[in-house]
Amino acid sequence: MSGALVGVGVGPGDPEHLTLKAVRELRDADRVFVPATAASAGGIGRAEAVVAAHVAPERLVRLGFAMSDAGGRDGKWDAAGRAIADVVRGGGTAAFATLGDPALYSTFAYVVHTVRGLETDVAVRMVPGITAMQDLAARTGAMLAEGADGLALVPWTAGEARVRAALDSFETVVIYKGGRELPALLDVVRASGREDEAAVGTHLGLDAEVVSAASASTGPASYFSTVLVTPARAGAPRGGRIA
Repeated sequence: MSGALVGVGVGPGDPEHLTLKAVRELRDADRVFVPATAASAGGIGRAEAVVAAHVAPERLVRLGFAMSDAGGRDGKWDAAGRAIADVVRGGGTAAFATLGDPALYSTFAYVVHTVRGLETDVAVRMVPGITAMQDLAARTGAMLAEGADGLALVPWTAGEARVRAALDSFETVVIYKGGRELPALLDVVRASGREDEAAVGTHLGLDAEVVSAASASTGPASYFSTVLVTPARAGAPRGGRIA
């Protein structure tokens, strides 16, 4: 009988954003796996830096991933899957720490697919985590949605047309994965007439954190950047957006 694979959302970067359940799952697991990439400083990835505040370092196992190398991705996923399968095959519990939430643009999805190919009866569960859009909303004092507001989450990698459509159709728009092309992304926000409603957050929860108005942002930023566009609410009556 195979054991369990638990995807644990650890939030954007602040170790205090882990839920009590997330900390318990990490501490109870037989092994805690953390993703690392070639770009990770000293081999330590962001998820590992968060988890290390709650779990002894000797219990952590790094799994290499090739996020920007399409040719090396499959090999890295396979190696990660084998390492996790070795734990669950004997009935153990493997925790995989992932930034944000494991169900949202997470490497955990590919890990699950790979491990299930090796251990078909593995039990999979997830512990939700705070997302970058929630963190940025809290840091800027923005309300993500009220009443009948619609909220769209779009990755910049989906293309400019998808982002423009979201800005035209939804009250609140969150744009992920666009930090490296931030000037082009903000040009689209500006063209929609919503630059004054937009904020940019980079490295949220870390020492290098930057939160600013879109109009103050210049040049490319980290891949880990979030753009949040929310409707102007100043002067609106209480409950005015309730339909």
